[in-house]
Amino acid sequence: MTDKPTRDANGNVLADGDNVTLVKDLKVKGSGGVTLKRGDLIKNIRLTDDPAEIECNAPKVKGLVLRTEFVKKA
Repeated sequence: MTDKPTRDANGNVLADGDNVTLVKDLKVKGSGGVTLKRGDLIKNIRLTDDPAEIECNAPKVKGLVLRTEFVKKA
């Protein structure tokens, strides 16, 4: 892990196991045209070595990596 904390779009610090909400509609590449909608709840995130990215499982897509600029802490 890096010393820099992982922050959401509003600047809140994120931790493993947090729930986040999407702040923008996102088209998921390689998923057959699935779009995650603004306001969708993503549960139980996992932090990565990169403070700008988190790993999660969305209801429609498993094993997803999201940029933290597109999520806010729920």
